[in-house]
Amino acid sequence: MADSSEYIVIVGAGAAGLMAARELARAGRRVTILEARDRCGGRIHPLPAAQFGYPADGGAEFVHGEAPVTRGLMREAGLSLQEIEGTQWSFDGTKLSREDRDNPHEAELQAVLRELKDDLTVADFLRRHFADDDYARMRHSIARMVEGYDAADPERASTLALREEWMDGGHSPQGRIVGGYGALIDFLAAECRRHGVAIRLGCVVSAIEQGGSAVSVRCAGGDAHACDRVILSVPLPLLREIALPQTARVKAAAADQIGFGNVIKILLRFKRPWWRDRRAELADMTFLLSDETIPVWWTQRPFAHAVLTGWFGGPRTAKLAKLDTQALVDAGLDSLAAMFGLSRENIARDVVAAAAINWAQDPFARGAYSWATPQTRAAQAILARADGPVLFSGEALYRGRDMGTVEAALASGLETAVTILQGL
Repeated sequence: MADSSEYIVIVGAGAAGLMAARELARAGRRVTILEARDRCGGRIHPLPAAQFGYPADGGAEFVHGEAPVTRGLMREAGLSLQEIEGTQWSFDGTKLSREDRDNPHEAELQAVLRELKDDLTVADFLRRHFADDDYARMRHSIARMVEGYDAADPERASTLALREEWMDGGHSPQGRIVGGYGALIDFLAAECRRHGVAIRLGCVVSAIEQGGSAVSVRCAGGDAHACDRVILSVPLPLLREIALPQTARVKAAAADQIGFGNVIKILLRFKRPWWRDRRAELADMTFLLSDETIPVWWTQRPFAHAVLTGWFGGPRTAKLAKLDTQALVDAGLDSLAAMFGLSRENIARDVVAAAAINWAQDPFARGAYSWATPQTRAAQAILARADGPVLFSGEALYRGRDMGTVEAALASGLETAVTILQGL
């Protein structure tokens, strides 16, 4: 077993960092978390309840699938899950209609997926097996799911990694934490402090230095923290911005084989849920899909908040990279106007609060979440090796189906802590 007197510094107070810190501190390790932001949570970004009428999420919002680690933590915190209810709609450029999820080629797709042995990118998979014009609608639907839901590039994304998602039609159970993900982070941070973890906010780590068995973590302000081990639980792009010892730098290079996608998220609060006035059936609407600039929108059903959330994920978000918050809000209003046959001005008159987050422009994230390429599993194995004082943790290292989720981050943080505690 590892020495219980060892001192561990964790870089990043997101879900993975907090989870690892709590487990290590509960086992008697001395732990300090260095967080660049002025808050905990990372890409979990709660917005003020006064702004939107409830604790809205500017980052991660949904709990996907079974999520056993997340649900276990929720039980500890006394938090409940509200499952998503309602109908899904789509806009085809001319009219709104209930989303038709029937795929006439579903059986053929499932058969090809079952027989697939060697991995290839999604784009290559579709070109190889479904290139005919008859499959055009299915190709479009799959590409939209890969780019939007997974924030991935079809030209690089792994087909085998996404196979299980497709096999259930891409509709695994989803829900929201009542009180938002921020409530879960508040619980974890309080747990960490209760067990003696020191959480230092506003500490931007610039370098990790190693001399023999000694390790030092340096912050941009000049502070240095000597320790026995370091856990890096930051988003993948930030690994390039931290100077690392040679061994850790070689391992970190493997991160280039893991995809990392962007998301633009827009929240609009209105005086009233005006979309229900357009058509009575829309009172039950949860998701609305289109090919507009901001292509995906959802309501807060079953809650009656007059809020619409817009979502744009994947490599095409780069075309909006230079837009400021107001320009992104305007793009969202334009998309809604096109779908509902209204003017932007008509919709804008009812807006009482708005927020737009382009995660690629966040200096401490550089994007939203990870996704798998055909080379990712090998890269994860390299990064997960505990063969030195610098360890890596986070949603990008999770090898299960829900890579890229909060569940993945929590599970990875737990795994990293167990690795240290077992002296592996």
